[in-house]
Amino acid sequence: MTDTERHGGLGVVLDDHLAAEFATMDVDAAMATMTADPYLNHVPVLTGGVGWDEVRRFYDQVFIGHWPKDTTITRISRTVGSDHVIDELVMSFTHDIPMNHLLPGVPPTGRPVRLAVCVVAGFRDGKITHEHIYWDQACLLVQVGLLDPAGLPVTGAEQAGKLLALTGGGDGGN
Repeated sequence: MTDTERHGGLGVVLDDHLAAEFATMDVDAAMATMTADPYLNHVPVLTGGVGWDEVRRFYDQVFIGHWPKDTTITRISRTVGSDHVIDELVMSFTHDIPMNHLLPGVPPTGRPVRLAVCVVAGFRDGKITHEHIYWDQACLLVQVGLLDPAGLPVTGAEQAGKLLALTGGGDGGN
């Protein structure tokens, strides 16, 4: 197998994982893309899990199927290495349901959100070992009305807007 085939295969596994999370909302299919000892860390708020049982519980009870109906994801870029895939994304949604994976304990505000997100997925033997997911929590808090940006070096949806403008709206996954 060439490096291109092996690395491209990692991207396919991550695409299958993301489809299980957001399109088919299938916890078992998402877990099938992962090793027996995965972990998931949403870095800004420390949500996720360590180990099969915790990750599965998190996916089932907190994450998969717990996104607003209008959620969209635009891939800006993807970088594939020998054992990692990094996706740069823009996620858009209306905060109209509880989202304890992004905003633990915050009731729905009804406000629109556009958020730049980075997913770092590690792999072993063709399966996901871990995901580190990053976003600017201050940017999210500004958009849902919990942080006043006046006098602070923070922005709201402008972050994702500029990213989309600079990149032509995403590369469609290339």
